[in-house]
Amino acid sequence: MKLLNGAVVDHGGSLGRARVLFPNALLPFVDLSTGINPHSYPLFDLPATSLSRLPEAARTRDLTEIAASTYGAPSPANVVAAPGTQILLPRVASLISPGKALVLGPTYAEHARAAAIAGHQVAEVDNFEALADADLVIIVNPNNPDGRVIERDRLLALAAGLRAKGGLLVVDEAFMDVGPRQHSVAGDVGRGGLVVLRSFGKFFGLAGLRLGFALSDTATVDRLDTQFGPWAVAGPALEYGIRALADIGWQDVMRASLAGESARLDALFSRFGVPVAGGTTLYRFLSLTNAADLFAALGERGILLRHFADRPDVLRAGLPGSEEEWQRLESALAAWAARRKHLSKGSTPCSVSARLQR
Repeated sequence: MKLLNGAVVDHGGSLGRARVLFPNALLPFVDLSTGINPHSYPLFDLPATSLSRLPEAARTRDLTEIAASTYGAPSPANVVAAPGTQILLPRVASLISPGKALVLGPTYAEHARAAAIAGHQVAEVDNFEALADADLVIIVNPNNPDGRVIERDRLLALAAGLRAKGGLLVVDEAFMDVGPRQHSVAGDVGRGGLVVLRSFGKFFGLAGLRLGFALSDTATVDRLDTQFGPWAVAGPALEYGIRALADIGWQDVMRASLAGESARLDALFSRFGVPVAGGTTLYRFLSLTNAADLFAALGERGILLRHFADRPDVLRAGLPGSEEEWQRLESALAAWAARRKHLSKGSTPCSVSARLQR
């Protein structure tokens, strides 16, 4: 069990930090450090009123209706829209009185931080059975970064036990758009004691739009909605959310495309001796003893992966967004593999790699 606090943690996607780490890197960076789809939903001309007027309540209702249908929630009354799931985290953690919060890890660090902000005593555990002892349980499903999936039946049994004692299960399904949707518990939120989070920006490749959803029983949705008040979601986000969530054809084609690209990425890593240990079709989870060296070698060539300060033997890699980016990744991997062949055992790691391990 790892005790956690509310400290701010590093995340992928910071090109400013990348430039500090790799000041001589080839630009522009190929940013593979996030799990965001590099092939975004097609941009379109927004109605001028989405920027010149406050959002209409009717348009927000349109969004929650489509979100309920797309995600499989019981009804629109079980859905609240927010300006990104990040802003939901401490609010959801505050739905129950401060107590014992357990996060199934290793996983996305912001959940633990949000629970600590809400006053809970937070710990990260890697044993599913240990979660029943908590007041608040947080599970990312599929998990970030390793893609672990917890079956729906196990989640519902856990939720029932927590509900019986006034506890709460939070299931973050940020990557369920590309996960095994039969294990989503979005359709079960009406039972109470369960909150499901869904992220719009990752699968649709529009993270900067800031749009996310909490799905729960109607009383809990009302509590969250009251905290946000009117106009919580900006007009442009409403328009993109309504159109993209309703576009089932685009979603089906994109899922198939991402599956093909993730298989291509696996094959590329395998060719250069980098083992893929899991992930989703939006990111691959790499496990190797020389992870810091690979991170540094690719970073110096302008290829940014996601490393984890507390887990020096793993990396996460997103999908390249163009054929040029694929070629740059292949060249960087080839150079890394060739250099390793000439390194003698016990050679001093490169400076960036050494700094990351300290």
